[in-house]
Order: sequence, then structure tokens, then C-alpha cells
Amino acid sequence: MAKNRVFRFKQFAVDDGGCAMKVGTDGVLLGAWCRLPRGRRVLDVGTGSGVVALMIAQRAPQALIHAIDIDDSAVSQATANFTVSPWGERLTAEVADLKDWAATQEPDAFDLVVCNPPYYNQSLLPPDTRRELARHSSALTMPQLLTAVERLLAPNGLFAMITPVEAQKMVAEYCAYHDLQVVRKTSVVSVEGHEPKRILWELSKTRSPLVIEQLVIENPDHTFTARYVVLMRDFYLKM
Repeated sequence: MAKNRVFRFKQFAVDDGGCAMKVGTDGVLLGAWCRLPRGRRVLDVGTGSGVVALMIAQRAPQALIHAIDIDDSAVSQATANFTVSPWGERLTAEVADLKDWAATQEPDAFDLVVCNPPYYNQSLLPPDTRRELARHSSALTMPQLLTAVERLLAPNGLFAMITPVEAQKMVAEYCAYHDLQVVRKTSVVSVEGHEPKRILWELSKTRSPLVIEQLVIENPDHTFTARYVVLMRDFYLKM
């Protein structure tokens, strides 16, 4: 039986005991960084524990958020987390493989799509199948993800995701084959003076000038930077 591991944020809690992939910095960054939709319809792909969906629900009172995941245990856990949150009536989850599910949905159905994608395709596959599905692009490749997003995203919608910095060439190449433009790109540096390890991406069907930014999480003395505090203070208890 999965051990309960509850993360308490200012307005909600997340139990990730039933999920292969646990609550981590990547997902929390994505949930705080993504721009909110002009419309109400939000899709969270690979929701896991549901932490990104919950963060968006807190930030966007008008949003109706649908979450999907290929792992039924993750969907059960996300559903439980949604139910006990203050926004349960605006959050739904279902077991679905994005590759097949997207074809059954109306085109242009979502104003915001978010995804912390399975991008560890260069590392050794772990023995646990559920963890493999959660972490590796054997379950969902970047072309498959972008093809689905291209179908599902509204003309003025936004798609937000986070990847390792090594994936930036791949993202740029695949965007060239889809009706998607990179409109915002934020490099994430763990400690000031270090090289970035992650990139937050925002894509759109509407062309606009590219905004390039850098987000540093910690100062050299390992205190949080002012910008990171501003980004996360509505969520973390000690900020």
C-alpha cells in the first residue's frame, strides 16, 4: 500500500502517496509560472497528484479544469485531492492516453493546456512500469504531445510545459512542424551562478514577439531570491 505523503500549501493539500511521480519543484514551478487563460477551459495533461491543476484552480477562480493521466492510480489520487480542495466543483479527472483521447475531443477545446511531460528518454528506464510511464517518453513523445496540443488548443490559447534544458533543440525542431510558436521561454537556475537545468515554455498558435527570461531560485547563500518568493508566496506556507 502506498504511504501517505501530504504536502500542505496555503490553501490546499496534496497527497501523492498513490502516484508514481511525486510532488516536485518542476510541477510546482509550472503551476505558478503559467499565464492564466483568457477563457475558462483548462486541460492538465499527465496530472499525477493534481498539484498543477489545483494551483491553477487557486489562481483562476473562473477556470474549469479537466485533468487526464494514463495511470488509473494517479487519477484516483488526483480525484481525492480535488474533492477535499476548496475548488472541487471546478476540477475533474479521468484515465486517458492523450494520443487517443485528443482525437475524440472537439478541436480548439481548451484555452490553456499544461503538461509536465515524460521527457527522460535518454536515461535508463526504471524497473517499475508505472514510474516508467510517468517519467519516460515511451508513453508520450514530444511530437505526439505537440500534435495533440495543436488540435486541442484554442486559436488564442496557451500551452505551458517544463523540460530539461537539453530538450530545447528538440522542442524548437518539433514546433516547426506544428502550428505552434514559442512566445515565452524562461530558463530556471537552481542557485545563482549555476547553469540552468530546466526551461519553462509557453507556446501559442498566435505569433507574437518571443519573451526570454531567467528565473533564479536561490541566492548563493541558499536563501530564496526575491523573484522566486513573489512567484511562490501564494502557495508555500513559509513564504
